[in-house]
Amino acid sequence: MESISRGNQTVTEFVLLGFHEVPELFLLFFSVFTIVYASIITGNILIAVVVVSSQRLHTPMYFFLANLSFIEIVYTSTVVPKMLEGFLQEATISVSGCLLQFFIFGSMATDECFLLAVMAYDRYLAICHPLRYPLLMGPQWCLRLVLTVWLSGFMVDGLVVALMAQVRFCGPNQIDHFYCDFSPLMVLACSDTGVVQVTTFILSVVFLTVPFGLVLISYAQIVATVMRVPSGARTKAFSTCSSHLAVVSTFYGTLMVLYIAPSAVHSQLLSKVVALLYTVVTPIFNPVIYTLRNQEVHQALRSLFFCKPTEM
Repeated sequence: MESISRGNQTVTEFVLLGFHEVPELFLLFFSVFTIVYASIITGNILIAVVVVSSQRLHTPMYFFLANLSFIEIVYTSTVVPKMLEGFLQEATISVSGCLLQFFIFGSMATDECFLLAVMAYDRYLAICHPLRYPLLMGPQWCLRLVLTVWLSGFMVDGLVVALMAQVRFCGPNQIDHFYCDFSPLMVLACSDTGVVQVTTFILSVVFLTVPFGLVLISYAQIVATVMRVPSGARTKAFSTCSSHLAVVSTFYGTLMVLYIAPSAVHSQLLSKVVALLYTVVTPIFNPVIYTLRNQEVHQALRSLFFCKPTEM
């Protein structure tokens, strides 16, 4: 579908306005976000390569981490290149391309919501039930969890995009955002958006609050368990979860603000800045936190790039 029409008027493409409020900063933004984007891709690819190549990282925690890296590579690459284009020239996108961008980005974001909950549950089992952990989090169960995560994202956002495709647009065609986000796109609609708006709100509430609630419950159990062990082991246990908690707090918090309580954001510029937190900032947290603050990954990296020569 290349266009969405109403009567004799047809919108064939949209213009992404991006950060049009501050054109004097375009070159600076382009330089900074190009470096950040390159770092996100490089860092997350590095994590995936290290996890696959290092036998010591063939555990559920790092299996989930490799999937998280892949998710962030995909949804960052879906949004950032078009944002960078907008800093150099007018960024246009076809109607079908806009819906496809929203579908891919939304699916990856939903996948990450579930995957972060799965990772929290994994840490809960590892810390609170260490003796039963190998049985409870076996390879087949891990694979089923990951497949469920991926399918859930595609199904949920597939439904939303199917409803969005029924909405008619007849101009203006300027989206006040740096990617095809839901709310800025619905503002341009010429037909009734009640069904898609209510559906998206309900899905956002369910698929944000439920995983986040599972994360909070998992960490509450972890804290209760860790508080009963000696201080040395307590410090080690908390350190294994701190990186995950940092990513979770940023990711869920920003999504909830924009999709459940958008009235809390009083300007479109502020909305774009908040959106940067989960489209650019969170993905760069992944390689930074999990490599710079994780000794197991440090050792795997040293083994991969600075391996000792084999003795004769």
